[in-house]
Amino acid sequence: MADTVSAAYASIGPGQGSNSGLVRRFNDRVILMELRRKEQASKADLARLASLTNNAAGVIVQALERAGMVRSLGKKRSGGRGQPATMLALDPEGAYAIGVRIDRVALETVLVDFTGKPRARRLHTLDLPPPERTIEILANDIAHVADVVPAERRDRLVGIGVAAPYDLGAWLDKLSLSSESYRHWDGFDIAGAIRSVSGLEVVAENDGTAATVAELFYGHGRSHNDFLYVFVSAAIGGGVVVDGRYLRGPRGNAGDIGMMPVANSGLGSSPVSSHTWDLLLSRASVNSLVRHLRWRGIPVQGLADLGAAAASAPEALDEWLADAVEALTGAVLAAAALLDLPAVVIDGDLPVVIIEQLARRLEARMIEEAPEVRPPPAVLMGHFGEDAAAVGAATLPFHLNFSPDADILTGQHVTVRRERARSAGDTHSDPR
Repeated sequence: MADTVSAAYASIGPGQGSNSGLVRRFNDRVILMELRRKEQASKADLARLASLTNNAAGVIVQALERAGMVRSLGKKRSGGRGQPATMLALDPEGAYAIGVRIDRVALETVLVDFTGKPRARRLHTLDLPPPERTIEILANDIAHVADVVPAERRDRLVGIGVAAPYDLGAWLDKLSLSSESYRHWDGFDIAGAIRSVSGLEVVAENDGTAATVAELFYGHGRSHNDFLYVFVSAAIGGGVVVDGRYLRGPRGNAGDIGMMPVANSGLGSSPVSSHTWDLLLSRASVNSLVRHLRWRGIPVQGLADLGAAAASAPEALDEWLADAVEALTGAVLAAAALLDLPAVVIDGDLPVVIIEQLARRLEARMIEEAPEVRPPPAVLMGHFGEDAAAVGAATLPFHLNFSPDADILTGQHVTVRRERARSAGDTHSDPR
């Protein structure tokens, strides 16, 4: 955490003793969380949402305003009697974070302000280079987006979040990828390398989980406490939100829907499986669409020209959509049944028009296939598209620095994640 933000937070005022200090920090963070979720609220609203007295909430808000983390939006009349309430919101310049997304077909770096709004972005659509070249590109991109932060606010840059698939060198045959450069990523310490070139604190997370965090903090998570999140990228991944918190799992793979077994594809473009079943990532992914278009004789290089190529071949696109929806239907219904989830959010790197078609067809098919007295989850469109994982990655430092999570406040999340990683043999996640 940047020194100035730490000092500003400390200036809010500790309690008498460690326990009361933790309670005060918890209440501070609850206020910040509610402002993030509501976007704007009065002191009375915050007192009610945080289960505090009006006086206690007022003291916290004043301290957060002095620390530059909350700002006044002015008075707002509700139409009733009495004085109009002063509305409050997070100060966008209260803190900044950088998010880095590493994918098999793209590199993205974003700077996000305290409200979750991207302020700068660098995107490269390319087959993933070897680690050393990738880190060179990212070092330049990180420096570029960091320069957007005003000089007097540079010390409010709280860190970097990294979102990347945990096994970049795996499942290349199912994704029709043959480049040996992917295998150089096996065991590579991404977080450590970025920490070395940036000098900032770095936290790494599975890309599907990071994209889920973006939707939880700044999208449907503001009004939905429980949902399955599905992100269609080169592969397909996602996450699970229960009771307003994202599930990580002991190895960081909770919600990795791409690993769910499905029936083998009926498309002639699909690689022959060595099993009587296949994985969802082989049937519902950007790479499976690119593979099918090429099989149908449609020239397509990758993400950059995928939209135009698909639009030029509606019959081929329809074939892929039908196959992808067939595979997704059982997987989503199974996840919803297991966790009792009322909604599924669909997002991805695909052009919006294709994501929308996929979502509509999935919703219709689940209605047809849902078991008796078990309505299918509602299908919602995600908010961030191709930026989801990078925005979610940038949100991770905010989560660690400003979340009211009890484990984070006491430092237990570090111990727990290290012990889980050690016991599971997990070398991917960075526990800091």
